Amino acid sequence: MTTPPNTGPSAADPRHGDEHRFALYTPEFATDPHRCYEQMRARHRSLVPVDLAPGVPATLVIGYRTALRILNDPGRFPADPRTWEKSVPQDCPVLPVLQWRPNPPRSAGAAHTRYRGATTAALAGVDLHAARRTVEQFAAPLINTFCAEGAADLVAQYAFPLTFEVINAMLGCPPDISERAAEATAAIFDGVDTEKGNRMFGEAVAELVESKRAEPGDDITTRLLHHPAALDETEMIHQVIALYGVGMGPMQSLIINALRLMLTDDRFADDMLGGAVSTREALDDVLFDDPPLPNASVTYPRQPILIDDVWLPAHQPVVISLTGCNNDPRIRTGQHPGNRAHLAWGAGPHACPAQHTAYIVAQEAIDQLLDALPEIRLTVPASELRWRPGPLHRTLATLPVTFPPSPPLPVP
Repeated sequence: MTTPPNTGPSAADPRHGDEHRFALYTPEFATDPHRCYEQMRARHRSLVPVDLAPGVPATLVIGYRTALRILNDPGRFPADPRTWEKSVPQDCPVLPVLQWRPNPPRSAGAAHTRYRGATTAALAGVDLHAARRTVEQFAAPLINTFCAEGAADLVAQYAFPLTFEVINAMLGCPPDISERAAEATAAIFDGVDTEKGNRMFGEAVAELVESKRAEPGDDITTRLLHHPAALDETEMIHQVIALYGVGMGPMQSLIINALRLMLTDDRFADDMLGGAVSTREALDDVLFDDPPLPNASVTYPRQPILIDDVWLPAHQPVVISLTGCNNDPRIRTGQHPGNRAHLAWGAGPHACPAQHTAYIVAQEAIDQLLDALPEIRLTVPASELRWRPGPLHRTLATLPVTFPPSPPLPVP
């Protein structure tokens, strides 16, 4: 990487000309991003000019090794977006997710180190065996709400409410607060009335923090409050927002995307009762091919930088495409059972600190469902499944299934 001695780059570089920008916000991209990534590779090498929303340009990284260079170089590629924010309108649909907050994903330098230390310590207190029991505790009653019907939408009736309850339990969030936080999270990630969703989310989390001050517990929020970093009120709210927002949507998506794979891929069709091994393989495949947050890892160069023969302008988003990088033909070796060398959890100082917990929760959620309903099948052809629109996430809007009606499960 080099920087020019005096002047910055020009947008005249043909690889960053507006006339060839790929739109990541269209229904076509949501429906078949893999075809879009192929088209990108046909025109570009590792760096692709894109639009995150109408009139919101960025550079998408689809080269695995280039992504690692960027993710491991926070000095040149910090995650603090405050300068960029000044250039986008307040109603920008991706702003609520990408805007600066005093938390690990959207900070840099000493601030990031401080926030990351507090968050990592709070997450380290999660008992993974207890996490499995928590999933089982909530899974059985949810399955009982539809097992006798012989049909269900696994997004609305299982993955969303299950993830909702598990994250709330880990954060120590009371039900009345968690309901409003979930509604706000959905509004933000769907890009529907994002300003209102952002405001509702902050208000709900502020109430959660105050409730844990009054009644501490064995939960992530309480551990954050008691951490030596001595987070102030605003910082506390934004640590919890990061954990809540990133925990809810991506966890639900990981569960649903893995179930979709297991219900549509012949490799899993004859082994639905195989248990943990099949589930682990499905999760590994999804984290390579359809990770829940494929384009939410964003950095902003401090100054113009030349990388892979492309000038990256200062303070403009450089988005690591986790899916694009995982499928880089220069490192892709075909099937990858047991291979976890993907970038789905990120890399470098911003790598996800909750990946072990997320993996266990997703695996247990899937195993509980398939143990209870082993003959589960898709209601519609796989080609008719609808993906939620949006440039940052990858998840189905619904996952309709049928199965032989089954009696209720014993509730732990």
